[in-house]
Amino acid sequence: MSQTNDAANDWVDVGAAADVADGAVSEFTLGRARIAVTRRGDAWGAISGQCNHVGGPLGQGRLDGDYVVCPWHYWKFHWQTGAGEPGYEADRVPSHAIRIESGRILVQRATATPRGHLPHPPHPLARAPQRAPGATRILGLSTTSMTREHPRYSTSEDLLAHALATAQRDLQCETKLIRFRELKVRECEGFYSKSARACTWPCSITQMDSHDQMEQVYEGVVHWADVILVATPIRWGAPASLYSKMVERMNCIQNQETLYQRHLLKNKVASFIVTGGQDNVQAVVGQMLTFFGELGCQFPQFPFIAHSRGWSAEDMEKNQDVVRDSRALHDGAAALALRSVEMARMMITSAQGADVFASGGRKAGTLESR
Repeated sequence: MSQTNDAANDWVDVGAAADVADGAVSEFTLGRARIAVTRRGDAWGAISGQCNHVGGPLGQGRLDGDYVVCPWHYWKFHWQTGAGEPGYEADRVPSHAIRIESGRILVQRATATPRGHLPHPPHPLARAPQRAPGATRILGLSTTSMTREHPRYSTSEDLLAHALATAQRDLQCETKLIRFRELKVRECEGFYSKSARACTWPCSITQMDSHDQMEQVYEGVVHWADVILVATPIRWGAPASLYSKMVERMNCIQNQETLYQRHLLKNKVASFIVTGGQDNVQAVVGQMLTFFGELGCQFPQFPFIAHSRGWSAEDMEKNQDVVRDSRALHDGAAALALRSVEMARMMITSAQGADVFASGGRKAGTLESR
């Protein structure tokens, strides 16, 4: 046997058996690699610590029956063989021989079984963004809450609908209105908080759950729209809870900038409609400008319209009447759409080199934090 093969078949002491609780998964290092070691009574298992999906740390996962569950996106691998869960057995991670001697965990350096990958067709959202020829397209996003069975008047949605109708009629734009409340969308599950690389594009939730309708927002924002017109009410001085839910799920778009300098949004214009019975317009719009700016959007001159009667105006019926009857606010919404469309058309017809996307000093920059 050659020296190389001797080294590959070495048994390596990776740690103390007492450090692994019964029924637990623990992470150890085998040379430069991470492994996931599991104990079930007197039986032991050792598999690769790198998940097949996007490299999540299996050794930091948990045991579910016979399977180690990746803590990032919940892929499962048999705790001893490394095979994928039933139906996906060929999607496997390497396994290692393991034994216990004198209270120490010994793992064979060479793998007992190889890694295997099943073909996974790319998600439709993963295609390269490319604008299709045609009219300027405006996507309206309404984040007002209400019950489908009991609709009510919404000031922000009224102005949004008027802006879209005007753009369609007077500017020959294609328009879509997404009422976020009508979509069945799971909350962000905080994958980014586990690791920046755990926040994927397309969003892992959308990839895992075919019933998650956030896909409609992603399709519209990334692949369809030239203009993204967002409407939100003010709730206790902040954007609506549905707005927050939506943009938390959109962080996966911005994260592509942070990790890979991949620009999913190019030549996109964002503008905003903000109304409410309470004030704090500047803070609400400031958040929206910051977030959509970090997605890569540009803004027209005067990028929002807003209305609020102030902190003490609790007579909401009058607040609705004011907006419903205000010609100035409706004209302002129409003018906002006009400014946004004009800027989008200018950007679509201009050529911008890759150097304009340099991110030094931005959140998506790679400057070292000290």
